[in-house]
Amino acid sequence: MLGNKLLIKFAKPYPGWIIITIILGFSGALFNGISTALIVPVILKIVGQEVNLTSAPGILKLIMYPFDQVSESYRLPLMAGAIIFTIILKNAATYASTLASSTLTRMLTSDMREAGVKLLLEVDIDYYAKMKVGDLINRLGGEINRAASAIGNAVKLVILGMTILVFIGLLLSISWQLTIAATFLLSLVMLINQYAIGRSKNFGQQLSEMSKAYSISTLETLSGIRLVKATGNEEKEYQRIKKLIRDREKAEYQSQANSEIIAPVSEVMGITALLLIVFLSRTFFASQIASLSAVIFTYLLVLLRLLPLISQLNTVRSAFANTTSSVNMVTEFLRLDNKPLMSRGKLDYTKLQEGVHFHNISFSYPNQEKLVLKDVDLYLPRGTTLALVGGSGAGKSTLADLLPRFYDPISGSITIDKTDLRDFDITSLRKAMGIVSQDTFLFNDSVRNNIAYGKPEATEDEVIAAAQRANAYEFISKLPQGFETMIGDRGVMLSGGQRQRLAIARALVQNPEILILDEATSALDTVSERLVQAAIDDLSRDRTTLVIAHRLSTVQKAHQIAVLDQGHVVEVGTHEELLSKNGYYSRLYSMQFSDRSQVKTKPHQSLIRISHEMRSRLNSMIGFLRLILDDMVDNPQERQELIAESYKSAFIILNAVDVFDDMLNLHNSYQSTLVSEQNHHDNILNNISNEFRTHLNPMLYSLRSLTDDLIEQKNEEYKVTKSVYNDAVHLLGTLKDFETSYQK
Repeated sequence: MLGNKLLIKFAKPYPGWIIITIILGFSGALFNGISTALIVPVILKIVGQEVNLTSAPGILKLIMYPFDQVSESYRLPLMAGAIIFTIILKNAATYASTLASSTLTRMLTSDMREAGVKLLLEVDIDYYAKMKVGDLINRLGGEINRAASAIGNAVKLVILGMTILVFIGLLLSISWQLTIAATFLLSLVMLINQYAIGRSKNFGQQLSEMSKAYSISTLETLSGIRLVKATGNEEKEYQRIKKLIRDREKAEYQSQANSEIIAPVSEVMGITALLLIVFLSRTFFASQIASLSAVIFTYLLVLLRLLPLISQLNTVRSAFANTTSSVNMVTEFLRLDNKPLMSRGKLDYTKLQEGVHFHNISFSYPNQEKLVLKDVDLYLPRGTTLALVGGSGAGKSTLADLLPRFYDPISGSITIDKTDLRDFDITSLRKAMGIVSQDTFLFNDSVRNNIAYGKPEATEDEVIAAAQRANAYEFISKLPQGFETMIGDRGVMLSGGQRQRLAIARALVQNPEILILDEATSALDTVSERLVQAAIDDLSRDRTTLVIAHRLSTVQKAHQIAVLDQGHVVEVGTHEELLSKNGYYSRLYSMQFSDRSQVKTKPHQSLIRISHEMRSRLNSMIGFLRLILDDMVDNPQERQELIAESYKSAFIILNAVDVFDDMLNLHNSYQSTLVSEQNHHDNILNNISNEFRTHLNPMLYSLRSLTDDLIEQKNEEYKVTKSVYNDAVHLLGTLKDFETSYQK
């Protein structure tokens, strides 16, 4: 029932297309019937037999009447021309009807996809906690296609039904006795096919479930490809997905075999019925067989033309049944009444004047009884920073999620300048907030577009200024295409610290009034953390900021620190006030800073670790290039893959050089070594950085030329590849010398 409502809902805006499609289909049916009725008399006249229609049924006399008014010499050519003309009209009407039907299906597919995308963008975050992304992609893609085809099949059923009625009307007008017998015999065909149609519905449901499982598994595997490779589970995942593919292929085969059997069974049963009709006609018209030969032949021809239509009807019914599960699935997907949707206030958010107040907030996640937050009461004045600290599961991130209304509290309220968040228009409210989290998301787009995502109309100067303030301009300017460099899926071509700095630059361009920082430095190394923290300090200056931090060193300057434990606020105060209380915060602080020597790790340990990673990349690149130079690559595709991998390795090495530069800038802050030794090591770092930049930029240009097939001559390709190979070997030697001297 819900599926039918869905079809009606989305077909409702297109009554014109539906009516045109049906009228064209009906016109084709009429022309088909007229041409069929004319064929037998014309053929009999051509072979020289006399056609006696004196005792013919009224419908045949009506069709033949216009031709009876024409002289005998012109009658036959005119009838033959009429047959050809009506067949042309019939095919033209059928062709136009098919185009109209397919256009309708495409429009409905687009409408349902647009409705699905709009729903996914408007539905609450909680919906995604229950649904798998692969399932949603499958529903937006394959299932909506199949559901839209169900509407096309419904229109085809109407047209076929009308066509069959036209032919049945012809048959009844010629001989009601034979028609009753034919109806009984053909009903047996329909009954047999009904079994196949029932099976088709089951197969359709299986295919929908298998498509869903395949989409989910494939997307999850590709999203977690690093984990798959790190744990050596490539073969296991391959076998798992392979089984899903094979099971789906088997189900598709069974579904197709079931659908394809309908036509031959219908044909066999139809021809059998036709032969039985011939025998019955001899019985019913035994005394008039000679005079009614043209009538009987016409009846049999009409019946013969009807049989394929019945076969088509059964095939379309089977296809319609096969898509029933998809219609139901899409109906469930596009429903709004069973999904969490935030109420949208009517007030446009303008400006923060006083502050943000969390009034006795309590919260539990949907369908869960355990309270994550319990009577939390905090005030964040305008232009100040409130830091949330506490152990894992204390409720810090949950509290931060309530501020942009990813969720609403189950009791209490959050107010901005004494106005409940729920009264504000949710879009204008969120545009006033900037969020920088530990898990930074970047699009597979240029650096510039990622920075300007929150404010697409941002000028070039605004983007550059934001990058400079976020300590990102230096590494961006060293990228192959600068701000136009494509950074890969989720920013894979950048380091963690670089991704975080782009996220901060994005927030700076957006210039939010309220800033939410969710453990933005917790996953970074020491150097990256310092650069990101410096950018965060600049970003949060004179801004209303809510900070969640695991490392207490990052929140010591906060105007106010709230300590959470199991959903309760147990302490509130400044860093010094909380330390003086010797309470929960003091214990956390002591645990993190009890061993200061662990905090100030000597920089050369990080440098050696980075050097090892660069050496590993260089070894891989040298191996790939050696295979190409020694002509040990089997095909051009494999050669291109090796060059692409070499380019990627060179790009990652260039990013590592940025880390070297960052380390050099911060190196003077460490005072644990002698001045002479420090100067010596600084010179080594400078030499390494300059040496790598001198060689890497031409290497990247050469590899990009090879990847894009910009070099046409084979000998020139070899020279370029050899040059890149020699540079890589040189850099590898430079790294080995560095590691040897620096570890002394």
